[in-house]
Amino acid sequence: KKRKAWELQMEKRKKYLTLFLSTLIISSFTFGGGYVIISLLKKKFTDELHWIEEKEMLNLAAIAQSAPGAVAVNAAILVGYRTAGIIGTIIAVFGTIIPPFVIISLISLCYTAFRENVIVAAVLKGMQSGIAAVIADVTVNLCSSVYQESGVLSVLVMAAAFCASWFFGVNVLWIILACALYGILRTFFTLSKKKGEPDK
Repeated sequence: KKRKAWELQMEKRKKYLTLFLSTLIISSFTFGGGYVIISLLKKKFTDELHWIEEKEMLNLAAIAQSAPGAVAVNAAILVGYRTAGIIGTIIAVFGTIIPPFVIISLISLCYTAFRENVIVAAVLKGMQSGIAAVIADVTVNLCSSVYQESGVLSVLVMAAAFCASWFFGVNVLWIILACALYGILRTFFTLSKKKGEPDK
């Protein structure tokens, strides 16, 4: 019994360490904001570690982007809690906030020189193209996942939400509320349809 308890404790510690290092590394090399980190979290915790199912990761991504606050931190909270409870949440949040905190603190000490440096300006210009490509990759991946999970209608809703925001300047709050209403109506329709079907 003692040996089994010790093994379980070691497995927990190993999981905590993996969670911390994963979020730390992902956060350290995430350029482009919280939307990019969603894709990296999916690749790590769904595709590689198999800790979270793809459908659940999509739900966590939706909650992280809909809730107030930074998307990266919201996603870390949800992933940490889902994989290792309250302690996992604390570990994931620390792993996520340490890299930007350290980097921004160092930059702020020499901000003027950093801003006016020609080489730094050129590097940032080049990174903008890379960030755009990464965000496009995230969009395509999420779109394909949504299509496989929910069908063409959900992809059309996603496209309509993009058009409403980009072309017509509709406030994001209204778009989120409209999509939430769509989800509620679709769920009720599906449930009522199932109730109406005869038992096999």
